[in-house]
Amino acid sequence: MVKQTPTVVNLLPLILLLFFVLTITEVEGAKKSYGVYNKSNNSVKLFVFGDSYVDTGNFVKGGSYKPPSGITFPGKPAGRFSDGRVLTDYVASFLKVESPTPYALRNSSEVEYGMNFAYGGTGIFDTLVDGPNMTVQIDSFEKLIQQNVYTKLDLASSVALVNAAGNDYTTFVLKKKDITHIKAFTESLIEQTSINLKRIHSLGINKVAVGLLQPIGCLPALTVISFHETCLDILNLVSQTHNQMLLQNVLQLNHQMGKSVFVTLDLYNSFLSTIATMKKKRAENSTLMNPLKQCCDGDSLKYSCGSVDDKGEKKYSVCGKPELSFFWDNVHPSQNGWDEVSMLLQSSLGQLTGKNF
Repeated sequence: MVKQTPTVVNLLPLILLLFFVLTITEVEGAKKSYGVYNKSNNSVKLFVFGDSYVDTGNFVKGGSYKPPSGITFPGKPAGRFSDGRVLTDYVASFLKVESPTPYALRNSSEVEYGMNFAYGGTGIFDTLVDGPNMTVQIDSFEKLIQQNVYTKLDLASSVALVNAAGNDYTTFVLKKKDITHIKAFTESLIEQTSINLKRIHSLGINKVAVGLLQPIGCLPALTVISFHETCLDILNLVSQTHNQMLLQNVLQLNHQMGKSVFVTLDLYNSFLSTIATMKKKRAENSTLMNPLKQCCDGDSLKYSCGSVDDKGEKKYSVCGKPELSFFWDNVHPSQNGWDEVSMLLQSSLGQLTGKNF
């Protein structure tokens, strides 16, 4: 077994290269729309930083503005990398506010529920997508504070949602092509994340929800190698290592603060648990959808969800029941997927409204 390890490791860049080829056309576009929330309670504001899992409208030139995104909610393309709602929407709903306005679409009348700075395809550091990394996103947040768009009182009762890192790993492997240094890279990601979290808190926010890295070996772009039957454990180890370091870092930060400022959202185990439950149900009823396979898929490796040819003809297909899927496309959960995951995050979300809030 020991002798086989280098062979498996050497395959990782090729696996992630396939992942990049299959997903780079997915990371396109976004626009504003909201779910059905309680508009009477707007004392809490939500500020969002990160990637496509939480972006609701900042990547304004691309596929998220085009069919078939948004077919479940709100029934048309609406800026989310999904057929409907994404993680931000569920966190906002838990807080009983509308999803915050995307920074790219802001105006003075659309700031009462906070602001979303997340940008699809970006990361903690610069990635293969030309968009603002998390440091730049926080810079934009600080500018709004300096412009008195938000007061100290606004921020003191607000929540921040932070989610990123998946795109950083893809960029690292494709640029470095040397996974032997991936642990050092993970350490650098965690170090920068710590800087980002402390900075967000220093700007006045007393509750920050931090998403753990999803099991990247379960993404359909990669499970295609196993014919969508199993997750790739070697890639999930990357997520596990990242999350172990991040959890330890968050514990240290909270200890330094003397209170629970930072709360982790366990996307890793929530994804795995939901996938396992859906696989079990499918074993009992073969007509149910495979949770490791995307609902929206390109007609060939040349195409992806939402692709059209030069004549404008569709080069993708959508499953008959998106509401039974876990993944919408190669990398993003469907609304149903996020709905299932969010239910498993309820106890963690509850910490956002604790006594220290």
